[in-house]
Amino acid sequence: MAELRTDRLTLRRWRDSDLEPWAVMNADPEVREHLGDLLTREQSDASVARFQAEFDQRGYGWWAVEVRATGEFIGFAGLDQVDDDMPFTGVEIGWRLARSAWGRGYATEAALTVVAYGFDTLELPEILSVTTATNLRSQAVMRRIGMTRVPDGDFDDPTAPEGPLRPNVLYRIARSARS
Repeated sequence: MAELRTDRLTLRRWRDSDLEPWAVMNADPEVREHLGDLLTREQSDASVARFQAEFDQRGYGWWAVEVRATGEFIGFAGLDQVDDDMPFTGVEIGWRLARSAWGRGYATEAALTVVAYGFDTLELPEILSVTTATNLRSQAVMRRIGMTRVPDGDFDDPTAPEGPLRPNVLYRIARSARS
């Protein structure tokens, strides 16, 4: 598994020491605002086990993100196959950070590194990203990393209940369009 580094961040394999802060993030209503229900500790731990297994199987996935200067775990960033129940296919970029890491440019920094890995190492032709229509912060990150919204790609997430989490927006970036 490749470890990725930026000036301020390390994207790396998950460690047992990440489980507690990850569980705290997944129990935070503000972190989960655009994601759905809060996760129990067991659900949170199981998600990390899934992330590791998928990474081992495919060679890419969700990296744990830590601040290089302190070693503090702050969330995840990475790539994943689009779920089968979505109205499109491809590889999706995503990120989730602890509230204490918000507003520092970490999501953009990590995402730019993940995009570079996806295009330069995996030679993906395109990377997608989706979020709820109301998640303006993530949409801003998508634009900062060079993604473009595809309005005719907007969709209702079939896995979300009726309500604000159902309408989603689609963003794309093609390897050929990367600046």
